[in-house]
Amino acid sequence: MKIIAQLTDEVILRELGSRLTGARLGRNLTQAALAEQAGVSKRTVERLESGEVATQLSGFVRVCRVLGLVERFETLVPEETASPMAQLKWQGHQRQRATGKKGAKGKPLKWTWGEPV
Repeated sequence: MKIIAQLTDEVILRELGSRLTGARLGRNLTQAALAEQAGVSKRTVERLESGEVATQLSGFVRVCRVLGLVERFETLVPEETASPMAQLKWQGHQRQRATGKKGAKGKPLKWTWGEPV
């Protein structure tokens, strides 16, 4: 199954769990052996493979590390690179925060009770 944005969270988690199961079985590891090598409980591995949402992200990372999948995280969340113009604007400094949306300039209107928002 291809993971696309239209899928529900539960479906995506189940698919990821199924893929972890396949990776584990492809390496001929039991759930207990994988849990021991990853430093998590067997129940954590069971939850990850079933797609339960009560697992911690750190457990997911540990299991993926044992299965040799951590390098693939780079494609999941690639490093953000600034455009050449943005690099010139920031002059080598790293951006610290977002500016947010700029509101309409001018004097704000006064609100009174009974007016619709």
